[in-house]
Amino acid sequence: QERLVESGGGSVQAGGSLRLSCAAAGFTDRSYSLAWFRQAPGKTREGVATLYTLGGTTYYADSVEGRFTIYLDKAKSTLYLQMSSLAPEDTGMYYCAADGPTYGSKWNWENEFKAWGQGTQVTVFS
Repeated sequence: QERLVESGGGSVQAGGSLRLSCAAAGFTDRSYSLAWFRQAPGKTREGVATLYTLGGTTYYADSVEGRFTIYLDKAKSTLYLQMSSLAPEDTGMYYCAADGPTYGSKWNWENEFKAWGQGTQVTVFS
């Protein structure tokens, strides 16, 4: 059965970097969009970054623009999220999502994504 598997989370000091990976075999060829979402303690899940596979267009939440980069290695069927200049407010569970929407306006609509991973925890301490 196809599934999304995240890895790369951990604890890091503020200002540091992490790279999250999402093994997405079976999804990368058919998904119009792939994304990373996160959920901080006590908050609702929010879209962090989305990649539209046909044209390579990316969207980012304002809070991570310029610090995070989403990219896809098609040969490895792996989606990545490179995170730099991490801050305590970046702490949360990070989820990979696939089979997403075809339109950019819905890039952070979690209900538009049909496949989800189990998540990987990111903790940023000051």
